[in-house]
Amino acid sequence: MITALLEIETQGCRLPVLRKNQENEDEWPLAEILSVKEIPGRKLYYVHYIDFNKRLDEWVTPDRLDMKKLQFPKKEAKTPTKNGLPGSRPSSPESEVVRVVGAGPQHTPTAYLSHHGKPTFDNFAFNQSLVSHYYSVGNGTARRPMPNQPGRKRKQPPNCGGTDEDSQDSSDGIPSTPRMTGSLVSDRSHDDIVTRMKNIDCIELGRHRLKPWYFSPYPQELTTLPILYLCEFCLKYLKSLKCLQRHLTKCNLRHPPGNEIYRKGTISFFEIDGRKNKTYSQNLCLLAKCFLDHKTLYYDTDPFLFYVMTEYDAKGFHIVGYFSKEKESTEDYNVACILTLPPYQRRGYGKLLIEFSYELSKVEGKTGTPEKPLSDLGLLSYRSYWSQTILEILMDLKPDNGERPQITINDISEITSVKKEDVISTLQYLNLINYYKGQYILTLSEDIVEGHERAMQKRHLRIDSKCLHFTPKDWSKRGKW
Repeated sequence: MITALLEIETQGCRLPVLRKNQENEDEWPLAEILSVKEIPGRKLYYVHYIDFNKRLDEWVTPDRLDMKKLQFPKKEAKTPTKNGLPGSRPSSPESEVVRVVGAGPQHTPTAYLSHHGKPTFDNFAFNQSLVSHYYSVGNGTARRPMPNQPGRKRKQPPNCGGTDEDSQDSSDGIPSTPRMTGSLVSDRSHDDIVTRMKNIDCIELGRHRLKPWYFSPYPQELTTLPILYLCEFCLKYLKSLKCLQRHLTKCNLRHPPGNEIYRKGTISFFEIDGRKNKTYSQNLCLLAKCFLDHKTLYYDTDPFLFYVMTEYDAKGFHIVGYFSKEKESTEDYNVACILTLPPYQRRGYGKLLIEFSYELSKVEGKTGTPEKPLSDLGLLSYRSYWSQTILEILMDLKPDNGERPQITINDISEITSVKKEDVISTLQYLNLINYYKGQYILTLSEDIVEGHERAMQKRHLRIDSKCLHFTPKDWSKRGKW
């Protein structure tokens, strides 16, 4: 037993570890040992469950480890070379840049109501195989989609640096609920072992205590504390409750710094310039990094705007979530990073953040899209928002003087400010597009209609454009930075 314990201290060893699943039943998934630490009387092992999201990583006691099935690290195979250069992978047709066929103004798909009163598509000149999973990655280039094949895992695009984003790799099949299994990140074996481990045990933010999901580069001396205290108004981090209480006597903020550009009921949005409010923006990024694995933490927040959603009560405006966006985006991104804090998740706030981002795009007169790839939770929220928004338009189509009403992809995009590629991918995700008698038609099934109506009945939080007081700026004039 002693020998086994010594051996297992080697980083990279794998073995089954006991954990509870969603049904509170015991299971023994394979896990990798990332670190070992000693506390008085025993040792603890930090494990990452293979094919599970990193937010489930945890410290475990030795009694939860199955020593009999211990696997030692395997030597890494050498990477094939390309053009004689070591470390470069051979090129593959999957990574070639492609274009959407017929996406120009001369090939605009038109929707109309069929004889059965259901919308259909005429003159749908898009190539389905190309638009099925047409997503930009990091630098905005499109990758050719691969057909779904049973039993085959598709290679995910790597996370591209250089953006302040919530960008984890996501699967091509859109899950109906947040996944508890399946790797959501690209191969990050080159990462420092320290950044692969959660370094903050607990954060106290106002009346909430949060358990971080991922590593965040808070100062090293704060990572050994049982609880990290944050001022919920300025987000300053403090080492003790006494320090927080002393800080609160001096902190005059009762809302995020910046301009309040929206208020309805208890919900408000504040626009914060990353250059004018640098300290707050950096503290916001540090907090967000605890819950966003692939978010790139930027201490240079100048190029970004932050839109913080708050809930008001007698004590002040409490942060619920936020999204950031570039002041100037060459790729029409209207969201760089988006997060709803865990205490407020599954209550409609995430979709409200998304709706607000598109409301700003409408005022700017642009179509927008979030930076991709999206996280699993982000993809669920966006897919749901796009589906409900587009179905809302299609179901409101009425006959015009006995003629079938018509609507184009461009029309849907202009009405919603959702980028055309996202409109098309959503229609295909909903399986609305079919090929019938030489043309592409759109059919709404009863299940789709009933599901949409049920979802809209539960959606109580909506953005009221009349409550938005926002004037877009021309950030191309550098003087305004």
